[in-house]
Amino acid sequence: MSTNENRQKVFKIINDNPVCMLTVSGSKDALFSRPMTVVKTEDNGELWFFTSSTSAAVEEIGTESKVNLSFSAKSEWLSVHGSAVVITSEPKAREMWNQAVAAFFPEGPESPAVSLIRVRPEGAQYWDSPGGPVTMAVEWAKSRLSGTQINAGESNTVDL
Repeated sequence: MSTNENRQKVFKIINDNPVCMLTVSGSKDALFSRPMTVVKTEDNGELWFFTSSTSAAVEEIGTESKVNLSFSAKSEWLSVHGSAVVITSEPKAREMWNQAVAAFFPEGPESPAVSLIRVRPEGAQYWDSPGGPVTMAVEWAKSRLSGTQINAGESNTVDL
């Protein structure tokens, strides 16, 4: 695949499966992960999330932090690394507002509890095993019976 096709694959996985685990290095260099949902993917690749201004993620990210995002689907896995910042911008919150977010922030985008996390991806790696777990089980069995290496699908590393 070309670099452009690999980039397209990364963002297709994100857009098809917007729930991820956001991992941040917190206090005492411990890693903390939490589920988050991408609410917008910008044309330049930036990913946006809503969070509470009092959340642990806001404290852990601070002014800027290196982060990892892990996405998973039936037969695809994606790991994205980059940098994150916390932004409090009512106009940006209003731009990305939707009914799912309103369930968490009933006061609306102007609520002081609303913060945004912007992640600028730097790179990613994806794994694609067409057919999912059943196909992988069959491939494993074929490998064991034939003594050949398993066909585990496709994996690529992408600079973003």
